[in-house]
Amino acid sequence: MVTVLRALADRGIAGALPDLPGQGESMMPTHATDLPTLRAGFAAAVASRSGPAFALAIRSGALLDGDAEVAGRYHLSPTTGAELARELARIGQAAAREAGEPFDAAGLNAARAPVELAGNRIAPALLAQLRDAMPSSRASRTMRLTRETKPGDATIAGPPLWRRAEPGNDPDFARAVADDIATWIATCAG
Repeated sequence: MVTVLRALADRGIAGALPDLPGQGESMMPTHATDLPTLRAGFAAAVASRSGPAFALAIRSGALLDGDAEVAGRYHLSPTTGAELARELARIGQAAAREAGEPFDAAGLNAARAPVELAGNRIAPALLAQLRDAMPSSRASRTMRLTRETKPGDATIAGPPLWRRAEPGNDPDFARAVADDIATWIATCAG
């Protein structure tokens, strides 16, 4: 995301990557946040600036921008909350298997206390809210990777960086995404 924002800056498009409640440098612990709080935090971040704003969301980030007053939404490989919940369960299962511990994915639905997944404590309320969460239907542009079979407005060639075990970067892919976003913003603004 940061590389895409830098590539957009090279094209004269300013960007911001807000810390939402329970993320980054937020004072709220991760296990205390839920979907409405995250959505409200994103909407407040957008409202705090002047001029037209466009949202860029990658994967499950598309679950957070629906309440924000933006001129347009750009979703790259958006996922549903149910897909994210399944992915979190797989991550939990893999971590438990590696540690030689049992893991019950169905237990995530019945959790009453925060659940640790991928090193983060997640509130049971957030896990429950994910089951029905959907990206905003008011997305102005949905981009998919060429290997994806889900519907979208267009496709772009590139690696699914979110599937890597370790954080990764692909500057060529980031530039291609930034080019598409810049063209899309110019079309929206024109």
